[in-house]
Amino acid sequence: MSEFLLLGLPIRPEQQGVFFALFLGVYLTTVLGNLLIVLLIRLDTCLHTPMYFFLSHLAFSDISLSTTTVPKMLMNMQTQQQSISYVGCISQMYFFILFGCLDNLLLAVMAYDRYVAICQPLYYTTVMRQELCISLVAVSWFFCCIHALWHTLLLVQLSFCDENTIPNFFCDLPALLKMSCSDISINELVIFTEGGMLFILPLSSILGSYVRIGTIVLRVPSTKKLFKAFSTCGSHLFVVSLYYGTLAGAYFFSSLWDSNDKDIIASVIYTVVTPMLNPFIYSLRNRDIKQALEIFVFRGNFFR
Repeated sequence: MSEFLLLGLPIRPEQQGVFFALFLGVYLTTVLGNLLIVLLIRLDTCLHTPMYFFLSHLAFSDISLSTTTVPKMLMNMQTQQQSISYVGCISQMYFFILFGCLDNLLLAVMAYDRYVAICQPLYYTTVMRQELCISLVAVSWFFCCIHALWHTLLLVQLSFCDENTIPNFFCDLPALLKMSCSDISINELVIFTEGGMLFILPLSSILGSYVRIGTIVLRVPSTKKLFKAFSTCGSHLFVVSLYYGTLAGAYFFSSLWDSNDKDIIASVIYTVVTPMLNPFIYSLRNRDIKQALEIFVFRGNFFR
């Protein structure tokens, strides 16, 4: 198998121009918005805290996740050529798994950071020291690289049938496994065991952190405590809900649907829309980010 064909989005030919402009705008917004988050965190010393350190890596991961799929989709829409080489397809799948996994682990790390900040505020600076923060991010990168490499090495051992059409706009692991003529039982076993652990364990730690936070806050209810907890955790909790909700729609509930169109729509929301919304969520609901943005804009106007 030398190449695959990506069916792309289920849109009519006369609508290609409109959707090309739409997705180009979404992609540019994703890249520029997340780059702005990273830039603000780097430039503003008030944002040199563990929470924003993790947020900067999440923003970079969102840029990378979107860049893995959207540029190729836009090129196919513009050139009307749906082909992608075998090496290109495998590479795209590897980086998609890598950055999807990294988002997952970083959200869990950020939930732990919020747990320590609210439930153990006196020990926060001691627990969340710089060495631990760097180690948590480094371990997340390491495990996600191994995770993506493992699935990729197992996939390249398979042979594919004459059918080379992928009913999506990017090379997705489940779609590639369905096209294989080889025995995929080992691949499925790894997905359900190792892949399941990388999904369930971070989600469980997130839920456990927020259950503990809720217990602490409600134990001595006060308006000040509730407002602090909401302002501290609101943005992250919203991103977690958005991430896992669209992920479930793309990979779990899609198996219950008969239409490939619904599967593609869920994939678009997970891979294209969610990375774009994260900068807006953190900038609109976060006072520190808004203040840093105001200072950044003021400095820009001052030096004109």
